Amino acid sequence: MIDDLSAIILAAGKGTRMRSAQAKVLHRVGGRPIIDHVLRAVSKITPSQILIIVGENNDELKLALQGENVEFILQEEQLGTGHAVLQARSRARGRTILIVPGDLPLLTPHLLADLCERHNADGADITVLSMHPEDPGAYGRLLRDKGGRPIRIVEARDATSDELEIPEVNTGIYCVKNDSFLWKSLASLKTKNSQGEYYLTALVERYSTKGRRVLAVPVQDSHEVMGINSRAQLVLADRLMRQQKVEELLTSGVTILDPERTYIDSEVVVASDTEILPGTYLRGRTVIGSRCVIGPDCFIANSTIEEGCYIRYSVVEASLIRAKSRIGPYAHLRPGADVGPEVRIGNFVEVKESRVKRGAKAGHLTYLGDSEVGEEVNIGAGTITCNYDGVEKHRTTIEDRAFIGSNTSLVAPVTIGKGAVIGAGSTITEDVPPGTLALGRARQVNKEHEEDKGEER
Repeated sequence: MIDDLSAIILAAGKGTRMRSAQAKVLHRVGGRPIIDHVLRAVSKITPSQILIIVGENNDELKLALQGENVEFILQEEQLGTGHAVLQARSRARGRTILIVPGDLPLLTPHLLADLCERHNADGADITVLSMHPEDPGAYGRLLRDKGGRPIRIVEARDATSDELEIPEVNTGIYCVKNDSFLWKSLASLKTKNSQGEYYLTALVERYSTKGRRVLAVPVQDSHEVMGINSRAQLVLADRLMRQQKVEELLTSGVTILDPERTYIDSEVVVASDTEILPGTYLRGRTVIGSRCVIGPDCFIANSTIEEGCYIRYSVVEASLIRAKSRIGPYAHLRPGADVGPEVRIGNFVEVKESRVKRGAKAGHLTYLGDSEVGEEVNIGAGTITCNYDGVEKHRTTIEDRAFIGSNTSLVAPVTIGKGAVIGAGSTITEDVPPGTLALGRARQVNKEHEEDKGEER
């Protein structure tokens, strides 16, 4: 923990270059909103308070961070980063203030902790985190005097051609003492720049000219502080985060056959000795046990897959697949599906809000919705549970070791007893007692053609 620290996250920007109605910080990288990555990095250094500066129409942002231990501060007009920080004047309580842009998804807590520790150890009044990217582009250049002391940050739009040649740039992350000089400096900022805004970067020159101690700490990996200002940068950040995740899983004993065609979100957990095949998407809070084979071409989101499962060419959403079950090809497990252990869900089978117990099989062309399927039940091809009457959903119960013939319609609410057999092609509208045979179909009638009758006469 950094002693007596307040963190300010700047999240009021509109992100016009994203060409989106959605706030920039809510776009997703690695399966989570950008702001979520920033907040987690900041939270891990345990500041005493976290203040998030938001703009107008911030309901979606607040909803995304619902339940987080943060305070929101409204910046009614977007007049620049300096103006944004000034809104926290009466709210920031810590002796030191950490200022972080809200659009840095690859930010790490180690980087922030190191910056704060360097700031305090050096006794600096303000510390800037800088970097040396391959392409400085639109980043503000950090100017130093002949002695190497930081004296000014000049935005790229306002820089001269010589200043644009400077390789060291500003990341937008600062540590600063929370004192009257800070707030007076922010309140006296001018807008004499190309954008007509109150730049937070102007603090460096203000502190330097007033004899305050200014420190600049270069970051080693510029990717950690890569800001997102365009769709291209969003895609790049997502790719970098996926690469990090793949390297983490490979190191932990997971086989990923083709990393370039495997898409794994940052929060996914995969146990060792599992193999992930190409074309697989693992999204959200998915957890996969050991000795599984996942893929090829699977989409699995917010689901738990226990050990020894085999899933191929299938979609699994908010579901639980218990140990040693086999899913697919072309199965769809919708939210609330709970199957296994040792269950077989085959091709073109859909399961929704249903519990399918040990050893049950649904091999082909089946819909199980709002159902309870017992152990070792066999469900024939073309079977459907008719769970919706147009107004309400109803449940179907199929007890242990029942046999459901092909092309059966089970009209809920209905219960099929233990060991019962349903004849193929039946429509079942009433409960079937255990151990009985049920037939619910029209009697077959064979008729001769009229011309055939004439020939007989």
